[in-house]
Amino acid sequence: MTAPVRTRFAPSPTGYMHIGGMRTALFVWLWARHNNGTFILRIDDTDQQRNVEAALAPIFRAFRWLGLNWDEGPEVGGPFGPYYQSQRTHLYQSAVDKLIAEGKAYRDYDTPEQIAADRASAEAAKQQFVNIRRSLDLTDAQRAALDTEGRPHVVRFLVPRDQKVAIDDAVRGHVEWDGALMVDPVIMRSNGTFLYNFATVVDDAQMQITHVIRAEEHLTNTAAQTLLHQALGHTPPVFAHIPFITAPGSTKKLSKRDIDKMRTSPQLKKFFERADEVFPQLGLGDSKTLNPVMVEYYERMGYLPAGILNTLSRLGWSLDDKTEFLSLDTVIQNFTLDRIVKAPAGLDPEKLQSYQQYWMNQLPLDDKIDGCLPYLQQTKQVPETVDAATRIVIGQVIAAVADRLRVFSDILDYKEFFVADQDLVYDEKGFKQRLADATEAPGLLRSLREQLLTVEPFDSATLDRLVHTFVETNGIKIGQIVHALRIATTGRTVGVGLFDAMAILGRDRCVSRIDRALGKLG
Repeated sequence: MTAPVRTRFAPSPTGYMHIGGMRTALFVWLWARHNNGTFILRIDDTDQQRNVEAALAPIFRAFRWLGLNWDEGPEVGGPFGPYYQSQRTHLYQSAVDKLIAEGKAYRDYDTPEQIAADRASAEAAKQQFVNIRRSLDLTDAQRAALDTEGRPHVVRFLVPRDQKVAIDDAVRGHVEWDGALMVDPVIMRSNGTFLYNFATVVDDAQMQITHVIRAEEHLTNTAAQTLLHQALGHTPPVFAHIPFITAPGSTKKLSKRDIDKMRTSPQLKKFFERADEVFPQLGLGDSKTLNPVMVEYYERMGYLPAGILNTLSRLGWSLDDKTEFLSLDTVIQNFTLDRIVKAPAGLDPEKLQSYQQYWMNQLPLDDKIDGCLPYLQQTKQVPETVDAATRIVIGQVIAAVADRLRVFSDILDYKEFFVADQDLVYDEKGFKQRLADATEAPGLLRSLREQLLTVEPFDSATLDRLVHTFVETNGIKIGQIVHALRIATTGRTVGVGLFDAMAILGRDRCVSRIDRALGKLG
């Protein structure tokens, strides 16, 4: 009988969740959900220098925002806890002791200088460097003497050099390594702490992990981990090494280290610029605080989880050769490891925006209002408690904006609908061009103002007819009045349809703003 599928994702507490790491986590989660299995979140917090609680918060936040719940792990518990590696050292020590007792690991007293010299000799002879294993020849008395003098030592796993190591990777196929060419890996440092590559083997076995799905850079660790599983008497899990995500327009792995280059990338430049416009309004710093490599960037900017999940699921996996827009349920039903490609997957900002726009268009109006509200509240454009009338206005603005509302924070571009009339900010260049320097515009605007006082109903279609009749009656071109009318009522030279905007603002606000604009002219 096949064991139930159990997968795990084991992030380090870095203080942010990388978008590439999130894609890996998604694939791990999908395989568990596809098989009605168990998804485990395990924390690699062996670096005690970090503030784990603060550094983990963005990771937990990213999972919760995307709706990727974990079945076992921090804050959830489970039968194989604790789920922090820093709390599992007794298991690692027991495994080290077992390997030493069985002659499968050894205490290595070689100094860094000795190892460096050995490596240099191997390079000079154009040979693969492997450990000399001098410490295996030490007697008990010699080891005791070295311990007495305080000579530091590490514990190394004794690689069987007379055998090959082979796995059938679920993504990359058959992979082999020659034990004769492998370095004996350190499994315990001289200070008594344990290496991740060793700890993860102990953890995977104790937590009964059936599938290890991870980024391809871990493939080189798999030979030693497979041998460790065998030495400890475990059945190794199925390994699946997925391709890394490349930066847009590049073959290089998407990395926060290259963030300065990304700022000038034609594909990502707008993402950074938008962050510098939006985040300061929300008290979140700017693109130096949150950037497109981080999952939190997308959450704070107002992307939909469905858009991000669609994007991530298509990075290295596909349903077929034509389907682009996929719900999470559809991906769960169809997710198999054999559909993961070997080649690196490039993050495509245009596709990301396309997925986002698609899922935004599927949202009911009430959900769009709910998504935009926090941005208007945080910037104090609407009160914390919103009445029905305000919701109606927000809904009208969203409807008028239409496809220009790509993410929820885009609502911040339409302050003219929420700001008090006396606080309306004018595009100064547009005001000068369309009103101050357009000699006929003030007079036309005054005349139209009088008609706006009585026109009924005050809706988009009626206003459209009114203005066109006004143009015909006065023998002018449409541009001689609509540009002045737009700058006076909205403060902008471009935006949503002028008559839609005026209908949303209402008669009193439009007349008040026209009076203010004319007053500004003196």
